[in-house]
Amino acid sequence: MPEGDTIFRTARTLQRALAGQVVTGFETQLPKLARVDYDHPIAGRTVESVSASGKWLLIKFSGDLVLLTHMLMSGSWHIYRPGEKWQRGRDHMRVAISTANILAVAFNVPVAEFHTESSLARRPGFNRLGPDILVDSFDHLEIPPDLEIGVALVDQSIVAGIGNMFKSEVCFLAGVNPFRRAGDLTRVEVQSLVSIAREVLKKSAEFGRNRLWVYHRAGEPCRKCGAVILTRKQGPDARVTFWCPICQV
Repeated sequence: MPEGDTIFRTARTLQRALAGQVVTGFETQLPKLARVDYDHPIAGRTVESVSASGKWLLIKFSGDLVLLTHMLMSGSWHIYRPGEKWQRGRDHMRVAISTANILAVAFNVPVAEFHTESSLARRPGFNRLGPDILVDSFDHLEIPPDLEIGVALVDQSIVAGIGNMFKSEVCFLAGVNPFRRAGDLTRVEVQSLVSIAREVLKKSAEFGRNRLWVYHRAGEPCRKCGAVILTRKQGPDARVTFWCPICQV
């Protein structure tokens, strides 16, 4: 699943390409979006901004209309010049936004909805997002003390933007066992997790992802101490967590 760094980078690219441009065409295979477009045409509106909020992407159009998308496991946005060949087949297209110079296409995006600012504020799953690790300024998190820290880091209502991969990587870099209860961590340890998460995701958003320390390395030697990397399912969603039993206490 794309994590906050990918969504941030996608939003930044779309912002540069679309912001301030007038929409000349809108196409979708999603009936709900098509009905909104029929009643309130998208063509003729101006793209006011494109931004990320955790793992959500928002395209704001003039006239109080917002396209909210979530990529989940398979979605992606591509940008093309008019007439340029698409990298995916048309059957994978879910949304296509045209301007005079740019075509932005959402492929296999499973969640795509139109909202007003008012309805967006009521949208479950979006209206209770925690602070965005890549945007907001904070150094501590309010976490239920009995919650395992590895579960807390991927709970988007606690902190938005961290996914399963970065959860394991951030815990390793902070030297924190992901199965420790949040209430057993010191304030300094939590601050370290926040600081490292922000630094790692910002670097990834800017330069791309570096080699991984523990994620998807079960059974391989730790890059720091040589111990065997362990793995276990964690949390209500049974997401797989990777960690080093020596480096993470």
